[in-house]
Amino acid sequence: MQWLSVLFLVVVSTLAWASQDCKNKISCSDCIQTPNCMWCGKSGNFTDDDGKYLSRCIKRTDEVASRWRSSCGTTDIYEPGNYFEMIVDEELTQAGVLAGSGSSGGIDGASGSGEAVVQIKPQRVSMKLRVQEAYSMQVTFRQAEDYPVDLYYLMDLSKSMEDDKESLSKLGAQLAEEMQKITKNFKLGFGSFVDKVVMPYVSTVPEKLQAPCKDCASPYGFRNALPLTSNADAFAKKVQDAPVSGNLDAPEGGFDAIMQAIVCQENINWRQEARRLLVFSTDAGFHYAGDGKLGGIVKPNDGKCHMDDDGEYYTHSTLQDYPSVSQINQVAKEHKMNLIFAVTAEQSSVYSRLSQMIEGSSQGELTANSSNVVELVKGEYNKITSKVELKDNATAPVFIRYFSKCKGSTEKETSVCQGLRVGDQVEFRAEVTVEKCPANSDDWRQVIGIYPVGLRENLTIDLEMLCDCQCERPGNEGYIEGAELCNFHGTYQCGVCKCNSGYLGRTCECGTNTPWGTGNFDDTSCRESNSSAICSGRGTCTCGECKCNERDEANEVVDGKFCQCTNFLCNRFNGLLCSGPDHGECVCNECKCKPGWTGEACNCEDSIVNCKNPANDEICSNQGKCECNQCKCSENVDGRYSGKWCEDCPLCGTDLKCLDFKECVQCRVYETGPFTEEPDLCSRCSLLYSSVTGQIFANYTINVTDWVKVEEEGERLCSFFDENDCRFKFVYGYDENKEPIVRVQQTLECPPKLDILGIVLGVIGAIVAVGLALLFMWKVLTTIHDKREFARFEKERMMARWDTGENPIYRQATSTFKNPMYGGGK
Repeated sequence: MQWLSVLFLVVVSTLAWASQDCKNKISCSDCIQTPNCMWCGKSGNFTDDDGKYLSRCIKRTDEVASRWRSSCGTTDIYEPGNYFEMIVDEELTQAGVLAGSGSSGGIDGASGSGEAVVQIKPQRVSMKLRVQEAYSMQVTFRQAEDYPVDLYYLMDLSKSMEDDKESLSKLGAQLAEEMQKITKNFKLGFGSFVDKVVMPYVSTVPEKLQAPCKDCASPYGFRNALPLTSNADAFAKKVQDAPVSGNLDAPEGGFDAIMQAIVCQENINWRQEARRLLVFSTDAGFHYAGDGKLGGIVKPNDGKCHMDDDGEYYTHSTLQDYPSVSQINQVAKEHKMNLIFAVTAEQSSVYSRLSQMIEGSSQGELTANSSNVVELVKGEYNKITSKVELKDNATAPVFIRYFSKCKGSTEKETSVCQGLRVGDQVEFRAEVTVEKCPANSDDWRQVIGIYPVGLRENLTIDLEMLCDCQCERPGNEGYIEGAELCNFHGTYQCGVCKCNSGYLGRTCECGTNTPWGTGNFDDTSCRESNSSAICSGRGTCTCGECKCNERDEANEVVDGKFCQCTNFLCNRFNGLLCSGPDHGECVCNECKCKPGWTGEACNCEDSIVNCKNPANDEICSNQGKCECNQCKCSENVDGRYSGKWCEDCPLCGTDLKCLDFKECVQCRVYETGPFTEEPDLCSRCSLLYSSVTGQIFANYTINVTDWVKVEEEGERLCSFFDENDCRFKFVYGYDENKEPIVRVQQTLECPPKLDILGIVLGVIGAIVAVGLALLFMWKVLTTIHDKREFARFEKERMMARWDTGENPIYRQATSTFKNPMYGGGK
C-alpha cells in the first residue's frame, strides 16, 4: 500500500541518524540487536512516577538507567548477555608421551588401540552472543611428540623424469630412515601420473599408445602404485619398477592425480590421526580446469574418488575435466592435507605462486635429477611442524580475530606462531564477534570450527546468536494475538503492539477505515513546508502526527510539531554548545545568549570597551568596526589598517601620533630639533598643543632606555631622521589610566663619517699601483718574447748546411775557358 511505501522511506531517511540510538528501537528484537541496549516488556503503559512515557529501550549506561529499571521491574527487563560454556575440555597430551604409542602399523595401514592424541584445548564450547558484543576465549595448542606422519610421494613419470625416478628409488630407504628420526610412527606410499590419454595431450596413434617413446609404457592419468606402508623396501622397489611414459604437450595432468590422491582416502590408506604429507614432484607445468575442452572433455571435475576395483588406476581421466585450483584448495582444507611441491628450478616460480593459493602447502626446489629429495622433504616437514596457524570456517556475519604472544612477551593480533619445537605450548586468544543478525532465523545457530592448519583436530563452537526475545515467540507469556490493547488489529508482544498489515500506530489505531489506510495518504500534516523532510528527518509520521525520535543522552531533546527543534544542534565554540552554559543556551537549534554575550555561538562579549583607542576615545580609530569587543580593521584607497585599535597603516604615510611626540623627544633626549632654540618650550613641550593635530595632551613621561622595541599590544614604534641624518627611535603606548608613556632609545643611529682625503689619496695610489703593475707585466711579456725569438734564431743557425766561412752566393771575377782545338803549340 502507498502509506507503507512512504513509511519505509521515512525509516530509511532516519536510519543513519538513529541506527545506534537505543531509544528509537520499536521492538524487543531491534533493541537487543543494538549493542549495550536493554528492553522493558512491562504490560500496559510504561511511564515514570510523573506519568511521563518512558522509552522501552534504553542504554545500560544511561544516566536514568537505575530509575528506568525501578519503573520496569526486574522480571520484565530483557537484557541478555553473552554466555559461554565449556563442553569438552580434555587436557593436552603431556610432553614426553609419544603420540600414537598404542598403535601399530603395517602395509595394510591398520592401527591398534591407544589413547587419542590431544593437541588443541578446549575441544568443544557453547556460546550465546549479542550483536557487536565480542567475546574472547583462550585456545591452547601443543604439538605432541612422535605424532604419526603419512607421506605419499606423487611423481611425474613422463620421460624427462626418468633420472629423477632412479634417484628416488635409491634414496627411498634413506628418506624413510630420516623421517623415522623425527617420528617412529611413519608410513610412505607412491603414486605416479602422466596425462589424459586423448589428443592433444597424448598421441592416439595405435603404436604410440603402446609405446609413446623408447622403453616407455602406455600413458595413463593417475596410478596408485603403492598405498601407504611402513615397508621402506617395498617403496624403493615400487619406484624402481615403475615405468616411465610420454605425452605430447609440456604441461602434465598433475591436478587429476592430486585430487584422487587426496579424496581416495581408503585406496591411499590415509590414517585419521596423522599428519598428512603429499609430495608432488615434477619438472613441468600443470593443466587446470578448462583445459579439458581442447580434448573434447567438457564435464567438470566432481571432486570425488574414481579408482578402479583394484584401487590402482584413475578411471575418469578421459571423462572429466581437470580440477580447478579452488577445488584442490577445498579438498586439501577438508582432508587436512599438507602439499609439498618439489619441482625443478625452471618451474619454481609457478609453483611458488600456486602454493600461496592452497592452504597448508609449500614449495621446494629439486636438483636436475632429484638427488636432494631427502633433504627437501625433511626441510619442508620441519618448516610445517615449526609453525602453527589457526584458521576457521566462520562466514559473515561471524568474524573471529586471533591474538597471541607466541614465544614473546607482548600480545599482538596474529593467527600464526613460528619457530616452535615439539612440546612447545602456545596460547591464542580468539575474539568472536557477531556483526549483525542474519535475515533468516535458521542461520541464528551455527557450528564453527577453529583448527590448526594441516591437522585434523579442531575446536568446535556451537554458536547461538541472540537476535530475538522470548516474549516475541508464540506460546510465551506476554504474546497475545489479536489483543484488545492493539484494537484487535495486531499482536501484543513484549509490552508493545505489532500491527497487522494495513494498520499502524501505537495501538494499531490507524487502519483501513482512516485516510491513512485507504490509500489517500497525505503527509503534509507531517511537513513544515512542501520542501521539508517528513518530521524534519528526526521522527516518524504516525497517523498524521510526528513522533519525534528520542535521544540516548538524557539532556538532549527533539521536539516541536514537526520535530524541527532540538537543544543540541546549535553552533559551538571551542567544542562547547553556545560557548557553554555561562554564555547561552540552545533553543530550537539557535543560541539564546545571556546578558553580556552575543554572536551566533554566544562567544562575543557585548561591549566596545576594548575597541576604544585611548588616544582619542574613537571606536577602532574610525578605521574599522567593533565585533566581539575587538576591532576588525577596514581597507581604503590609502592602504589597509591594522593594530589593536586600527591605528596603524604602514602604507598610508607617517603615524600622526609619532609626529606629536617627535619634537619633544628630540629636545628632551637629544637636545636637537626646533625646541632647542626656546628652552621654555622644551621644558613644557608635553603640555603644548600639537602643531599637527591641535590636540592638548596631559603631562606624559619620557623614559630613556638602551634599546627600544614593541613589547606590548597597542604600542607603536616611531622612527625619524634629524638634521644630521641620524636616526632616532622611540615607542609610545598607554598605561591603565590611558596616559601616554614614551620610551626613547638613548643612542642615535648615525651614519659613519667619511675621510675624504684618505679616499682621494687611496684612489690615486690605486691608479698608480695599477699603472706600475701593467708596466711590469708589459716588460715581463716583451722579455719573454725576445728570448723566444733569439732561441729560435740560434736553432736555425745551428742547422745551416754550408760552412760558416764561405758565402754561397759569391762568384769569382775571372772565368777560364779551354779551346779544344788547341794542340799545345805544335
